[in-house]
Amino acid sequence: MSQDAFETEFNGLKRAQPGLPAAWYFDAEHYAREIDAIWRREWVCVGPTAGLEESGAFRVIELAGDQLLTVRGEDGELRVVHNTCRHRGSRLCTASSGRFDHGRIVCPYHQWSYRLDGTLAATGRMRPVAGFARDDFPLYSVATRQWGGLLFVSLAEDPPDFDATFGVETSRLGRWPLDELKVGYSYRRTLQCNWKAFWENFNECLHCPNVHPELCDLVPLYRRGIMEPEDDPAWAEARGHDPRFTGGLREDAESWTPDGQRCGPTFDTLSEDDRARGHTYAVLMPSLFVVGHLDHVRAVRLKPRGPEETELCADWLFPPETLDNPSFDAAATTSFATKVMEQDGAACERNQQGLRCSRHTRGVLMQEEYELFAFHEWVRERLGEL
Repeated sequence: MSQDAFETEFNGLKRAQPGLPAAWYFDAEHYAREIDAIWRREWVCVGPTAGLEESGAFRVIELAGDQLLTVRGEDGELRVVHNTCRHRGSRLCTASSGRFDHGRIVCPYHQWSYRLDGTLAATGRMRPVAGFARDDFPLYSVATRQWGGLLFVSLAEDPPDFDATFGVETSRLGRWPLDELKVGYSYRRTLQCNWKAFWENFNECLHCPNVHPELCDLVPLYRRGIMEPEDDPAWAEARGHDPRFTGGLREDAESWTPDGQRCGPTFDTLSEDDRARGHTYAVLMPSLFVVGHLDHVRAVRLKPRGPEETELCADWLFPPETLDNPSFDAAATTSFATKVMEQDGAACERNQQGLRCSRHTRGVLMQEEYELFAFHEWVRERLGEL
């Protein structure tokens, strides 16, 4: 949402707005409400499809209290089913990943076996019985979509339209060859904060000068506590190419690396505007943001683990030729963005700790926090609060 749209929402007035109730960040009953209304309804990114290329390859994932099984079929299709046998509900697969032998998923309890497409093939030692047809007992399927080498699922029986929901955001990275990139480095951390605290931190840069000195050096605009040039009331009067006012990376930098230099060849499909920005964001709420740089891409996803615990996962994606270069050091290259995420994580955890104050019922949003307002409205809408 732009600053102008923020003001329009408030009938042209620049006035403070109340934040969400503080209890929404730690109350167990409200957390369950958000899981049902958001995380069991929306499209959620559950990770890269890398490692699931071969027929029979599988990975077990957990989402909103359900355990799911991702498996590549003999027909080449990647499917997601609930990791539950249709006989009496036993867990089918206890390993976290692997490959199913002989094209069958076999329940370890009573040996019911399923084809890789989820249809029931056999019922073990059980004799045929009247009133039972195998075709009526396939594994419970889950809606899936793929984009940019990432897998999305929705637990809803009638999920939102994927393209209508994310089309504008995914188009921002349309010139990046996402499907050709490979995972070169991964980062995992469990944050002691509510998932909304993470998104709130992501959606403002008021904290940047205090929390991210290195990032502010790379992106001088952030040192001013704003995210976009238009956030400056006098932005239209700015002249020249000073990144403090126009955005983008500092003049001697090309990418988000420790020294600001690219780590490999740049993507030749990018526009001049893409190159000038130095970073292009796509936000696929509630679980993912992707950042496109000139030489690599970073995909960051989150998943709530409880009212005050959030799992954060980041994958850096590179062209194969970059990964094949013997001098390429993935850990060193990604250390800059890793440090930024560590700083953000610590800030989110401090924020969460303060929310428990008995006198703090809710916060307040200032006009620079227009993206937070948009996020809060998104949450309220899905909870039926608007």
